[in-house]
Amino acid sequence: MLYEFKSKAAGSVVMTGPVAERLLAIVGKAPGRKGVFTVEQLAPAIAALQSAIEREKSEGAAPEGEAEDGRRDAVPAVTLAQRAWPLMELLRAAGRAEQVVTWGV
Repeated sequence: MLYEFKSKAAGSVVMTGPVAERLLAIVGKAPGRKGVFTVEQLAPAIAALQSAIEREKSEGAAPEGEAEDGRRDAVPAVTLAQRAWPLMELLRAAGRAEQVVTWGV
């Protein structure tokens, strides 16, 4: 499943299901075909994502695609920060414009 996050404040962000569902879990949203971030939920969602990114950095967790012993798999490593960046930028733009962010609507 693909998720398309949209807001009148900016363009849309499309993510694969596993990536979007991981980010939604971090911010406390249930994955599903439809959903919304209200204006009031934008700042806490950004803060939750930023906190998870900082936690990943401080714990030294291996990014996706990298083995715990530092060996790289065939797939290049992708950090949580890289995965979350497009959604965070959309949430920030929506917050500045006081617009909701939806998916599946």
